[in-house]
Amino acid sequence: MWQRALRSYENRVLVLLGLAFGIAFFDRNSATILVPFIEKDLHLDNTQVGWLASGLSITWAAGALLIGWLSDAVGVRKPFLLGFLVIFSLSSFIAGLAGSYPVLLASRMLMGAVEGPFLPVCLAIMAVESSEHRRGVNAGIMQNFFASVLGQSLAPLLLVPLAQLLGWRSAFYIAGVPGLLLAVAVLLWVREPARTPRAATPESTEVPHLGLFDMLCVRNILLCCAIAIFMVAWFVMGWAFLPKFLTDFRHLTPQQMSYLMTLLGVGSALSSFSVPAISDRIGRKPTMIFFCLLGLLTPLGALYGHGPIVIGLLMFVGWFGAGSFPLFMGVIPPETIPRRYAATAMGLIVCVGEVIGGTAINSLAGVAADRTTLAAPMLMQAACALVGGLLCTLLIETAPVKTRALAAPLAPGARDPAT
Repeated sequence: MWQRALRSYENRVLVLLGLAFGIAFFDRNSATILVPFIEKDLHLDNTQVGWLASGLSITWAAGALLIGWLSDAVGVRKPFLLGFLVIFSLSSFIAGLAGSYPVLLASRMLMGAVEGPFLPVCLAIMAVESSEHRRGVNAGIMQNFFASVLGQSLAPLLLVPLAQLLGWRSAFYIAGVPGLLLAVAVLLWVREPARTPRAATPESTEVPHLGLFDMLCVRNILLCCAIAIFMVAWFVMGWAFLPKFLTDFRHLTPQQMSYLMTLLGVGSALSSFSVPAISDRIGRKPTMIFFCLLGLLTPLGALYGHGPIVIGLLMFVGWFGAGSFPLFMGVIPPETIPRRYAATAMGLIVCVGEVIGGTAINSLAGVAADRTTLAAPMLMQAACALVGGLLCTLLIETAPVKTRALAAPLAPGARDPAT
């Protein structure tokens, strides 16, 4: 019986969508990893290198919002998913063919435009196909586990040797192949999720249409956008500044730094299923509060830890805060509003987080580091985790195990604890 359960459609979709997003994250990180090889051939300066990441982030945010909305408006998911897989694979090939910086930048921005909505659409599919008791853990595995393993751990291990052996262009070509293979797998083995009838739930009759402004008037959606600003900034500042901080400010060797950064990838992978699983059992709100605040340990450990072992332990434990991302991006939104608006809501949250947190706050951290010291981004990262955790205290609980208990009528003869 357990073998049949492992081969269930729910698990098949989870693995395929997880691999697909992991490959998307792999492709997103590819240019950053290959920059030392690219800049020599195309004669890039630091500003141009920075815009390779910023340009992708901008189109990632816009695509998440606009194409996520279009998917909800049309009412289908699978055709968009197939299109995303093909286009971001082709953009990787275009990057390999780039003979100039504008072509390379355009290929990265094209990739961002289709990878941005990729996550909201995948999470919308997963929300429909997940068992109620696995909704949180499925979202966590799909969003964080495969992205951590493929995009954060395997990407540098595979792409750098490929670039050294075959050249950076060949590395881009090879990076684009898995996406095409997964497009075939999605075509064959993923079905279009069933639509939610407009009159099927009380929410759909009470709210016949939800625009972006209407969504922002929903307390949990507005809070998830605000949480995304600070937690995305926390995440991006960690990857952007920790390597330089550890080597230049704490004077660790590059090898020690690489080991510590690898721990972050491991922590992200482990938190991807453990944190959402905890939320399935004790509720979204307490889980979000605890793990966002736990994120304080990463920058504070880097700042004040004594020796690589202590620093590494604190950074590793603190990085379990990344396990909150599937909750505020992919679990709480479809549990708050009708699911036919899920991709739009998740796209809105991703967009706000990427633009304000991942771009604006991260840029301010760089300016602060230039004007003071590299300790400034670490203090800003800690502040972001603190604000994110405090905002979580305002969330309205959405976990079925909690909402069902609150809605259940009192047993005969029982006394209301509130009286």
